[in-house]
Amino acid sequence: MANCITRHIPNALTCLNLFSGCIAGVMAFQAQYELALLFIIISAAFDFFDGLAARVLNAHSIIGKDLDSLADDVSFGVAPALVIFSLFKEMHYPSYMDGLTNYLPYAAFLIAVFSALRLAKFNNDTRQTNSFIGLPVPANAIFWASLVAGCHPTLIGENFHPIYLLVLVCLFSWLLVAEIPMFSLKFKNLSWADNKIRFIFLLLCILFLILLQIKGFAMCILAYILISWCTRHKQ
Repeated sequence: MANCITRHIPNALTCLNLFSGCIAGVMAFQAQYELALLFIIISAAFDFFDGLAARVLNAHSIIGKDLDSLADDVSFGVAPALVIFSLFKEMHYPSYMDGLTNYLPYAAFLIAVFSALRLAKFNNDTRQTNSFIGLPVPANAIFWASLVAGCHPTLIGENFHPIYLLVLVCLFSWLLVAEIPMFSLKFKNLSWADNKIRFIFLLLCILFLILLQIKGFAMCILAYILISWCTRHKQ
């Protein structure tokens, strides 16, 4: 009986990830971006603990792997895409773009599509055991939710052109599947020599979150990308 219960704990956590991601999507539709960010972060926590539980309880399964990818694409692909879609709807469009105002927001769903491609690639790429190749989908989702929640007045102002947002969407869609090595936060030990990059990144995260609060999450992801790029030959 106990074995039967423990076997389902990782999948239950994955389902909570999916549930939180659905709520994040609803919050995005309602333009409650801070709540969307909160539920995406909650999804990321469940995503971390479902993998941890599967390893600790030795409860790996094919169903669990497929369920995890499905949940991740909803929470970290569809949810941030809905955040961007809602932002596109709110943005100020110059008069010469009147014909695009009803169509450009759908470009946001490139994030959901490329997140699915990233997850499929991750599931079948044996090179990504101890590090990543391409931007992990939770990091991408947290970047977008934090950016929109923290910079909302600027993003919908006249000085921020919708094309800028489109370029960002295309850039981060590419980063999801790019052949760029990115470090993971898995610590095998606590020595400085073996984990220097991770410790520096975590210290920067603390600094950004203290100084910038909600916007700090987006800065953490940018720092993650830049550090990964600068140290890509050492990984």
